Amino acid sequence: MNTIIQQIENHLKEKIKSKHPTGGGCIAQSEVITTTSGKKYFLKTGINKPKIFQNEANGLRELTKARCIRIPNIIMQEDDFLLIEYINQGSKKKNFFVNFGIQLAKLHKFTSSQYGFFENNYIGLTPQINMSTEEEATNWILFYFNKRLKYQYELAEQNGYTSDKFKKGFSLLEDRIEEILANCENTTSSLLHGDLWAGNYLCDENSNPVLIDPAVYYGHREAELAMTKLFGGFSADFYKAYNEEFPLQDGYEYRENIYTLYHVMNHLNIFGSGYYNQTLRLIWSYL
Repeated sequence: MNTIIQQIENHLKEKIKSKHPTGGGCIAQSEVITTTSGKKYFLKTGINKPKIFQNEANGLRELTKARCIRIPNIIMQEDDFLLIEYINQGSKKKNFFVNFGIQLAKLHKFTSSQYGFFENNYIGLTPQINMSTEEEATNWILFYFNKRLKYQYELAEQNGYTSDKFKKGFSLLEDRIEEILANCENTTSSLLHGDLWAGNYLCDENSNPVLIDPAVYYGHREAELAMTKLFGGFSADFYKAYNEEFPLQDGYEYRENIYTLYHVMNHLNIFGSGYYNQTLRLIWSYL
């Protein structure tokens, strides 16, 4: 850590006066550091995964391109740490979720000609595979099944979390995936935060939403909205404002479980068998 502090002091051209731990999820070691001039920064360290801080920095940069929602500025990024702007947090005013819904809809209007991203990154501590074949990059159903669901299923097999019922259900799900996602193969490829739950947004001092801890890629925006519902933390006003700004396609509620499945399987692979029954319920909800 002393080496990291030295690097930061050299970059900022001033000394660090204090640092103290702060909440930042269960993956990284997170600290707020304060310089002698009183400036504060947010420091993330302690993750031994190749390029994970580079991936996070690239994700933040990509989200900034849409110019529609506040993203913390990147101050410094190295292999073993990420230093970003410290966000002074405030209370959510009455229109917070309305503004948030509109801004997320605008983020999703920032699009690409292909699905995925220019690099693989992470969803939590799990690799997220964004680089794909040409066919997958232009067909959402192929991309989503192969690079999201199948990849997580294979990890679950390796981790010993699958059973005969799990295997049978997943095989039947594969047979039905084109029916479940009918007419979605050429859907708009939207810029997605990728891991948008209540712990990955902040409210700044002016009651503006701020996105943090992304797992960025370009994909079907319904996948993002499904994640927002997994653990709660978003109001009815958020979804109403989103849909008024960027109306959803018919059938999105039916498809919600298939997108939730990716994140629940990821939690199964990271946190263990406590997510096994929920995974099975989501798989068999379509069978």
